[in-house]
Amino acid sequence: MESSSQASSPTSLQTWQLNTRHIGRRVLIFDRLDSTSNLAASLANDPANDGVVVVAKEQMAGRGQHGRSWTCPPGSSVLMSVLLFPAPALRRPALLTAWAAVSVCETVLQTANLQAKIKWPNDVLLQGQKVSGILIESRPSRGGELSVVAGIGLNVNQTAQTFVAAGLPQATSLAIDAGRAFDPAQVARVLIRQLDAEYGRLGSGDLATLEACWKWRVGLLGKKVCAEGQGSRHAGRLLDMAWDGLLIEKDGELVQLAPEAVRHLEPL
Repeated sequence: MESSSQASSPTSLQTWQLNTRHIGRRVLIFDRLDSTSNLAASLANDPANDGVVVVAKEQMAGRGQHGRSWTCPPGSSVLMSVLLFPAPALRRPALLTAWAAVSVCETVLQTANLQAKIKWPNDVLLQGQKVSGILIESRPSRGGELSVVAGIGLNVNQTAQTFVAAGLPQATSLAIDAGRAFDPAQVARVLIRQLDAEYGRLGSGDLATLEACWKWRVGLLGKKVCAEGQGSRHAGRLLDMAWDGLLIEKDGELVQLAPEAVRHLEPL
């Protein structure tokens, strides 16, 4: 069951209560926000808000990786942020980024019947073009617990002309690749349920399922890659990807890199 009602905030359109275990039991939906992540972060002083999802139909100042910002017109995208208070074993940025990215890929498959790939570390691609971006932000709450806000933007109904006009020729949307329009609210519901299911597996100690999906969606195992970190660059064959490290064969030697130390991972 799910229900909707008028939210108390004058700018809030409605709330959903989805039949999920953890994420999405309460979803706050707004006509317009500066940033869903800002709103989600403002709720972090109360651990009772664990699992709350903030959705905006229009976003005026969303945040991306490395401080980038963007705006999204209404009805074009899924724009959401999830507030979490993860257990210590789940607080790694690489793990949470993979959790969100794999969930987006599975949502794209379920809603549009399209196979998406992950571009390291936090973009989702369709046919080599960006369809989604993810930003994981962590901070201590007032009570001393670590809170995490997972911000997700998924392009749904933009046209190719929209991206050209915005100076984003390498971007795409579900509508472009599937050849039809989608209901962003329905896509958002599918994504929330997917995030909840994946998070539930992590909470039960099953990190292996996500790791296997993450490896496959990145799609670089056995290929020559370049891994760049802060002041380092390693070119070689990617032998393995795991939570405890990326294994690269470089000039006959093995190099192991923590996922959090790898800023870019690209095929050669």
